[in-house]
Amino acid sequence: MVDQNKIKEAVKLLLQGIGADSESEGLLETPDRVARMYGEIFAGMDGDAGEPLSKVFTVEHNELVLEKDITFYSMCEHHMLPFFGKAHVAYVPDGRVVGLSKLARTVEIYAGRLQLQERLTGQIADAVMEHLAPQGVMVVLEAEHLCMSMRGVKKPGTKTVSQAVRGVFADNEALQSRFYQMLRGGMP
Repeated sequence: MVDQNKIKEAVKLLLQGIGADSESEGLLETPDRVARMYGEIFAGMDGDAGEPLSKVFTVEHNELVLEKDITFYSMCEHHMLPFFGKAHVAYVPDGRVVGLSKLARTVEIYAGRLQLQERLTGQIADAVMEHLAPQGVMVVLEAEHLCMSMRGVKKPGTKTVSQAVRGVFADNEALQSRFYQMLRGGMP
């Protein structure tokens, strides 16, 4: 659980540390606003990805399912700055599918934690494999990291792409190509 009081105290110290007057009119309520914001941003800290993935439906086909362009926001654990982008999640069912919003919810749960993009990608893939038990899953994340855009190397617009493949996707280049074709908007 997010401890609102500890966050408020930390923000007061941070403001003092950068030389700001934490008692000024504009900053007086900042610790409270930041604490509430962190409660929202880090809502996934206690989230269980198994919950949204538990609502499944039986199907007779086992054709590739792709949920693409799932917008996500997360916080880099190295600098505590945001990174954000699109997640693309595909799986080959094994007699069961999940409601489409449930894939987006899984992304949201894992993104709502201090993260590394590479770990986030793998966690999404592993959760789908564990809870839905498909023949395979492939996850691709494309994200811009503010720790690269606004500080350090200062290269805004730079995208980091990460990929996780599990099950039948692992050694099947044709299936991976089909995923990328569908991602570009082409029909399989």
